[in-house]
Amino acid sequence: MDGIQLEIMWSNMISIVSEQAQALQRIAFSPIVREAGDLATALFDSKARMVAQAITGTPGHINSLGAAARNLIGIIPPEQINPGDVLITNDPWMSAGHFFDITVLTPIFRGDRLIGYCGSTIHHTDIGGYGVGAGARDIHEEGLWIPVLKLYERGQPNQTLHAIIRQNVRTPDAIFGDLAAQVSSGKVGGERLNAMCDRYGLDDITALSDQIISRSEKATRDEIRKLPGGTYHGETSFDVPGGELITLKTAVTIDPKAGDIVIDFTGSSAPSKSGINVVMAYTHAYSSFAIRSVLNPDLPNNAGSLDPIKVIAPGNCIINAEYPSPVNARHVVGMYVPFPILKALAPVLPERVMAEGSGAVWTVQVQGKDKSGKPFISSMFNYSGGTGARASKPGLSATCYPTGVAAVSIEVLEASIPIAFTTKELVRGSGGRGQQNGGDGQKIAFHMRSGQEWLLNAIPSRLRAGPAGLDGGEPGAKGAFLINGADADEARKIVMAADDVVTMVTPGGGGIGAPA
Repeated sequence: MDGIQLEIMWSNMISIVSEQAQALQRIAFSPIVREAGDLATALFDSKARMVAQAITGTPGHINSLGAAARNLIGIIPPEQINPGDVLITNDPWMSAGHFFDITVLTPIFRGDRLIGYCGSTIHHTDIGGYGVGAGARDIHEEGLWIPVLKLYERGQPNQTLHAIIRQNVRTPDAIFGDLAAQVSSGKVGGERLNAMCDRYGLDDITALSDQIISRSEKATRDEIRKLPGGTYHGETSFDVPGGELITLKTAVTIDPKAGDIVIDFTGSSAPSKSGINVVMAYTHAYSSFAIRSVLNPDLPNNAGSLDPIKVIAPGNCIINAEYPSPVNARHVVGMYVPFPILKALAPVLPERVMAEGSGAVWTVQVQGKDKSGKPFISSMFNYSGGTGARASKPGLSATCYPTGVAAVSIEVLEASIPIAFTTKELVRGSGGRGQQNGGDGQKIAFHMRSGQEWLLNAIPSRLRAGPAGLDGGEPGAKGAFLINGADADEARKIVMAADDVVTMVTPGGGGIGAPA
């Protein structure tokens, strides 16, 4: 396959997965999917190797989706799959790390031959159980656990599974609307892949995927071989809801001869009693994203480019959660995973790493009844602090690295649930000073318009110390979480009075270099 032909078909594949993502966002009911892009879509070959991903999506979803496809067909092998089947799971250890993220895998047939899969993972509004917060004591309190099953069989809905899901969630219409969006987007991807095969006279995509994956792996290894070999160490600490202090330690070993990087998290904190524990697939997703962030940004993200990056974490560790650890708020720790890796790489690639940022997005979920007595539960909505400074540029304000999830606009939230925002503004000067300053955090205040008691699930972090600076840069400002002006720091769901006001001040990012 010559380079021009390969480039044309590669562009076609990117168009297919991007159209798949656009179809998903346009059809989805949930604002966090439709507005914030909290999703991943990808195209897989017949061996369930991720070949291409959409330009829209979050690293925690995208890279864990790459592992999820292999896990799903390990349970339901290709010989048990028929045209019209659709596979589903939200098993945290099979896919993206908590029950809210449901993975749907649509087999693609060309005639009667299975040639690949379209996959998607999105964050759903509700999955029953405790909700988004970290207050559950074990995973069985957190919601409905869907094992690897067929959501559709030969084009017909699995009525038993549909009934179980409908009976176990608070907002079944929203859940099934979003599931329908995932199924529809998979169908779109399958149709477009078959059209591409028709256009270029392909019986399947095996030869094409072999070329893309092998070239991607070689290019990634070649970039790693440019780095000096050795083992480099990094460490970060941060507080989470309830005041618990978490430490993540890394030893990053670069092997230029093999073109491998191994990331070892030995020495990191033990599991938490709160639902902030992280499964290994999610840890690997954000670890590999940190490495990819400082290598050649033009490299495709697929099974080939991810293969040279290995991740090790001891058992009984907060970022290698074991059953039955609660994991619903796993992003609170998982989004800090890149920071010790970047610190370790600072001596190796000082021009490419950034200082610590605010870390995890602050997630909020509200639940109650409106003035007419109709129940409501918001989709999770997120607010970011500042990113850390870069070597030659300041950090970005109110932007989270590494998630990539946008904030749902306050206008959309006010239109969909009985909420009113009174403040949303940048906190100027909250980024750490340095030769390059960290990004600023933001201040958000809201109250509910329901006139009744309501429930709040909120998961702030860095309330006791801000993000560290790098190479002499000053730390960013710490955050603040207030109810009626008083400090609040709870890992559990809070019962709120009708007129209570919530104020959040997200942290600023750390600076780089000693201030002039």
